Amino acid sequence: KSCQKPVDKYIEYDPVIILINAVLCKAQAYRHILFNTKINIHGKLCIFCLLCEAYIRWLQLQDSSQNTDPDDLIRYAKEWDFYRLFCIASLEQTSFFIGIFITLWWMTPEMLKRKSDFILLLKALLLSTYGKLLLIPAVIWEHDYTPLCLAFIKVFVLISNSQAIRVTLNLNRILPWFAIFFGLILENGVVCLFQKMGWDV
Repeated sequence: KSCQKPVDKYIEYDPVIILINAVLCKAQAYRHILFNTKINIHGKLCIFCLLCEAYIRWLQLQDSSQNTDPDDLIRYAKEWDFYRLFCIASLEQTSFFIGIFITLWWMTPEMLKRKSDFILLLKALLLSTYGKLLLIPAVIWEHDYTPLCLAFIKVFVLISNSQAIRVTLNLNRILPWFAIFFGLILENGVVCLFQKMGWDV
């Protein structure tokens, strides 16, 4: 019903080709992954992406006092800053998703009638944050353009989120971006709240 085709062409495709098409943000590849595969890594992928984001932030906090002493690295591993940044990243992502859900429920209440609709959309959003895994090579290949790389990764994740919303609810292109925009406003509100509390975000 969603793709309006007699058959899903990706059933015959190699998983690598499907992954490449998903990275290229093709709607049909997203439909195949969400509706015709039994991927159950949403929670693990979300936790791993949040760990990557927390590590990037934690690393930026440590930049001011770099020390290659192994004892120092062990001491850094025990610091609570990393866990605090992980919690902040989790709250930011949660507020982003809440903003998206509120907007979509307000704009198209008929699309999110059942609990299963909410769960499917949540799974789609969690899977579409896979772009945050690119934070790992951005850290490994540290260079002068790292802030630019992080900005590109953020844009890529937002584009993936838009495609996931569009495919899951069978919407046009404008409404998912409106929901993402509202989600970003709510996320930035949470960031401002943490900054007012005097926390490094």
